[in-house]
Amino acid sequence: MLASHNKAKLVELRRTFQAAGSDVQVLALADVAVYPPPAETGSSFVENALIKARTAAARTGLPALADDSGIQVDALNKMPGIRSARWSGPAATDAANLQLLLDQTFDLSEERSTARFVCAMAFVDSDGTEITETATMEGHIIHQARGDNGFGYDPMFVPGEQDGDLTSAEMSSAAKDAISHRGKAVRAIVPAILGHLEARDRAEAEEG
Repeated sequence: MLASHNKAKLVELRRTFQAAGSDVQVLALADVAVYPPPAETGSSFVENALIKARTAAARTGLPALADDSGIQVDALNKMPGIRSARWSGPAATDAANLQLLLDQTFDLSEERSTARFVCAMAFVDSDGTEITETATMEGHIIHQARGDNGFGYDPMFVPGEQDGDLTSAEMSSAAKDAISHRGKAVRAIVPAILGHLEARDRAEAEEG
């Protein structure tokens, strides 16, 4: 299961499993009994992803996959970083976070506007297996929001791995999937998850 309520992430994950030729059924938090979200007390994206995946696996009894992601702006000492989702405070929203970061970086020169999105994926199974993958999407930030095909800081981030100057929120979903931090991390971890599940099923069959 995916330890997230984000429908876009769920669609992307299901699409990746299908592309790998797997018939694994991917559930979301909406498909299981409600439980309190864990405090994300880790000091890195990987630690926070593991906290969420471990909690989901323990609460549901299902193999769980979680991610933690955010934007790092070099001129801000790689912040917001792991605080990206809460950058504007306890009642943070995507819009408020975006506006605050725009306000904080309005005077950055192009040379100092380098940034990246980071995504850590963590898989946890009830047998104690833990798998993690981390990926990045390098680029730079701009001084105004552009586009509506995205969320979070997408409208102010221009990926470097493209032929053009579109923000993440101006790109098509397919084009963004191909180069995004999350897309890379998902594509890296899915084969490892499938390998683990197949090995686990073989071992259980042999024992049975």
